[in-house]
Amino acid sequence: MALRPPRIVALGGGGFSDSLDDSRLDDYVLALTGHDRPRICFVPTASGDSDTYVVRFFDAFARRAEATWLPLFKRRDTDLRRLILDQDAVYVGGGNTANLLATWRAHGLDAVLSEAWQAGIVLAGISAGAICWFSHGVTDSFGARLAPLDNGLGLLDGSFCPHYDGEALRRPRYRELVAHGLPGGWACDDGAALLFEGSELREAVTVRPDAAAYEVRLAGGAVEEVRLETRHLRPT
Repeated sequence: MALRPPRIVALGGGGFSDSLDDSRLDDYVLALTGHDRPRICFVPTASGDSDTYVVRFFDAFARRAEATWLPLFKRRDTDLRRLILDQDAVYVGGGNTANLLATWRAHGLDAVLSEAWQAGIVLAGISAGAICWFSHGVTDSFGARLAPLDNGLGLLDGSFCPHYDGEALRRPRYRELVAHGLPGGWACDDGAALLFEGSELREAVTVRPDAAAYEVRLAGGAVEEVRLETRHLRPT
C-alpha cells in the first residue's frame, strides 16, 4: 500500500465540539483515512481531559469508528507512541492551547504526533486543536485579551486563527497582531476547515454556505485578507 501524505485538518469551529446534529466536518476527517471504520483517538488535553467532552466524542464517533481517547492529566500506563501510531486519525479538542503544548511536551507527545504526521495518520483538531499544529497562532490561553502564541508544534509554518466570525474580537485582533509582526497565515470561520497535505494547502471546506476561510498576510505594510475558494460539504 502506498504511503499516505502527511495531512492536517484545521477546524475553525464546528464538528462534534459544537453540535452532535451536524457531523459533516467529522465525516470529512474520517473519510480522509480511507477506511470504512477507522481507528480514531481523541486527545482532550486542552480542556483538562474534560469528562463531558470525552462523552461527546464517543457519542459522535463510537458507532462509526473504532474510537479511543488519550488522557494525560490522569495518565494510564500507556505506551503513547504505540497508541498514537496504531490510529488512522487523531482528533484534538479545543481549550487552552498553551496548556496543551506544555503538557504534550512534558509527556513527549509532541514528538509522537510529529512521527504520526510523517507516517500519514490524519491529524485534526478544532480551535486549540487546530492552532497547535502551526508555528504561531492567536489564543485566549492567557486571558480574555487575545494574545500571540509563538511556540506551536511547527508542523505547518505561519499562524492560524479559529472562530474568525464566531467571536467578535478574533478578526480585528488577528489583523492587529499580523500588522505588528505575527507571521501571517490562515483564518477559518466557524463551520470551515482547511486541509493541508505536507506543508501545502489542499482545500478549504465548509458546512455553512456563508462560512469562509482566508489567507491573512502583510503586504506592502498593510494586512491583506484573501478569501479562499471553498467546497461546501452538503448533507448526505
